Amino acid sequence: MRTSAFLYPWDVVGDPAAADRVAALGVGQVTLAAAYHSTRALTPRHPRHRVVTAAHAAVLYPPDPGRWRRHALRPYPAGEWTGGDQDAYGTAAAALAAAGLDVHTWVVLAHNSRLGAEHPDTSVVNAYGDRYPWAPCIAQPAVRAYLVELAVEAAPRPGALGTELESLGWYGLAHLHAHDKIGGVPLGDAASYLMSLCFCPHCREGYAGLGADPDRLAAAVRAALAPVWSGAADGGTADGAGTGGAGGAAGGGPGAGGGGMDGIERLLGAEAAALTLDWRVRTAGSLQAEAIAAVRAAAAPGFQVLMHADPVPYRCGANAGVDPAHILGHADGLVLPCTGGPAAREAVLTPFAAHRREDTVLAANFTVVAGMGGSPGTLAADAAHAAALGATELRLYHAGLAGEADLAAVREALRP
Repeated sequence: MRTSAFLYPWDVVGDPAAADRVAALGVGQVTLAAAYHSTRALTPRHPRHRVVTAAHAAVLYPPDPGRWRRHALRPYPAGEWTGGDQDAYGTAAAALAAAGLDVHTWVVLAHNSRLGAEHPDTSVVNAYGDRYPWAPCIAQPAVRAYLVELAVEAAPRPGALGTELESLGWYGLAHLHAHDKIGGVPLGDAASYLMSLCFCPHCREGYAGLGADPDRLAAAVRAALAPVWSGAADGGTADGAGTGGAGGAAGGGPGAGGGGMDGIERLLGAEAAALTLDWRVRTAGSLQAEAIAAVRAAAAPGFQVLMHADPVPYRCGANAGVDPAHILGHADGLVLPCTGGPAAREAVLTPFAAHRREDTVLAANFTVVAGMGGSPGTLAADAAHAAALGATELRLYHAGLAGEADLAAVREALRP
């Protein structure tokens, strides 16, 4: 199967051997970050540094001021972590292409803590009134305009043959955060969903348009969560596939609790659960369709548009929850989290395989960094299992973060 490895530009810029080293893994493609959230990343082979700290979400190329002049929200340029290269993406992409690799962009959208800090009114607001600055509310017109414009600018970078759009949907409570201290009360899938519901003015208006009183709905959410905080309820039982993005958990899934819609209905009631899900699925689905269409219109013919996704519509995070039939009517394919073992792979791939066309891409995304929960030593067997379930391509997270033993296992797994 066609295989692509994820990379950051700083894995390549300043390291003359990086591009050839990635090509030697046996991959034919690299998915290279063009717009990314804040992170702290190891660079175990770079000749100049070992740790890169990206202080805020940024575009890794020079944004076009003229494009953004009419927008209230704008992307942030990268800081010194790109080594002073104002077009770190472009420099890395050129080196990778020279090594014979196809380059696709990796674009993170609705995940931006600096945006929430500087524009707090754009953030998701939970039923208690707490803001989540890392989670832009995708119901807000200014946020939606920003996300679509960012996708149009960041996805079809010069020379790119395709893109992978991450976080194109709702973000919620779950978030890999500095000095995180929210694990004192374990939240299942159902409770995590309730803690991720947004009650900003735009979402309140949306609930009202579907016939709900927003104040009563927020009170119902708080009442539903009260037994979870007191320990009288567990917030749902484990089920389903994980929703971790490439390299990080994003809420729900094995070990985080679950229960599906049944669990949500048990906490909130069937009518309110259905109404909130209706609002969120409509909002995310329309944004996904708009962004994908806008990228396709801006790109050259044949440009491939993929999206990181989860088949459970209420899930939040890097792999946005989607309706499988709906999203495959718009995207050329999907990148799906498959690290969690055979049952998790089946839960993720099967719903999409039922709706794929002959040319649909279903890329099974495997973490190949052992220290981050991956299993590079079983990659060949895991990939074969994914292919039997309908996967057509592989994604490897993450060639820049992996140690030498992990990369050796990848080379062995991809050997012809």
